[in-house]
Amino acid sequence: MITDIEDYFSKGCGRCERFATADCSAKRWEDGLKDLRRICLNEGLIETVKWGHPCYRHGNRNIAILGAFRGDFRMSFFDAALLKDPENILERQGPNTAHPDMIRFETRTQVTEREPIIRSYLKEAMGYAEAGIKPPKEKSEIKVPDELLDAFKTDPELSDAFHNLTPGRRKSYVINLNAAKRSETRYARIAKFRDKIISGKGATER
Repeated sequence: MITDIEDYFSKGCGRCERFATADCSAKRWEDGLKDLRRICLNEGLIETVKWGHPCYRHGNRNIAILGAFRGDFRMSFFDAALLKDPENILERQGPNTAHPDMIRFETRTQVTEREPIIRSYLKEAMGYAEAGIKPPKEKSEIKVPDELLDAFKTDPELSDAFHNLTPGRRKSYVINLNAAKRSETRYARIAKFRDKIISGKGATER
């Protein structure tokens, strides 16, 4: 996966064999993604790389992350349970996503048309970050690490596969990831585990 933010907008995320080719989804939606990037930076968000994708932070919190797929590109919000969504444009990443958390785009024009809405949603999320407001914690059998939640934002297939695992298999990954002290190590382990999760196996299974 990439670590230099500029690589994403010129080559892609680096997670598949289409990296740095004309068939890369990030290349296909390059203009629209750059428009979203401009909006985020103009709002004063700090640009970083998370899970090979552009991630935007404020108040020491992740606010939004960009992603590209064959059929669309997206802006996904962290702590989306707080957003009021008056325009009713937020969608769920997949059937196992707890809250609607993304704005989906199928043309660059949609970014231009929705720019005032995008800015207002970003400002709302930034306000919560500044005030230290977080969504109420939902009961869960296990505490999924933030790095895995980050991965779900840009990889719905991984998210659905993980949630379809048995509770014991999910727990095996969480225990393994939480045992790592550094965030970078957890991201590396997630990348290594992806194929096993997709195939329905636990962390210790061959």
